[in-house]
Amino acid sequence: MFTGIVEEVGRIVAIGEGGLIVEADVTLGETRIGDSLSVNGACLTVTEMTDSRVSFDVMPETLRRTAMNVLKPGSPINLERAVTFNSRLGGHLVQGHVDGTGTVAEITPEADARLVRIAAPPDVMKYVVEKAFIAVNGISLTVMGLDEESFTVSLVRHTYENTDLGEAYVGMPVNLETDIFAKYAEKLLQGDREGIDALSEGVEAG
Repeated sequence: MFTGIVEEVGRIVAIGEGGLIVEADVTLGETRIGDSLSVNGACLTVTEMTDSRVSFDVMPETLRRTAMNVLKPGSPINLERAVTFNSRLGGHLVQGHVDGTGTVAEITPEADARLVRIAAPPDVMKYVVEKAFIAVNGISLTVMGLDEESFTVSLVRHTYENTDLGEAYVGMPVNLETDIFAKYAEKLLQGDREGIDALSEGVEAG
């Protein structure tokens, strides 16, 4: 489980079906082999470490179903360690289970902020609610507005200076994870006890 508060922007050293190697610093301080990290919003397990690099196994399915398939050596990537019982919850509960990918459709400067409109598929948009949370590349953001095919978030200076969205461009694919509580609400309305149990197991496992 994560909070959507990015601790560090690493840089990709290598990526492919053989795995992912990231150059990092801050997030390696208390990280151990076997730990889970949020890597652009996807929960990955650390397989190897050095003083300045961390490696993950990445399944081909992960590359196909997330926006990681367009990343290359040198690309920025958001990193966050999993929460502990002593952690402060500064963002919102993020599982690290990517629901789908979206595409940056528009970037509009607004004073010290940037409004970013992201186009998303229907199976993601059905869970997007105005003023609710959404994780974009693992970043906890608030939905400022939406239509049937897209939603808008506002990036304050600190966010775009300390995440990969500082290098966002129109057409950029991003990982999306909607608020877990929206999924609970849907299952409750449908009377889906098995679906609720499955969601709960995902929260406990994170």
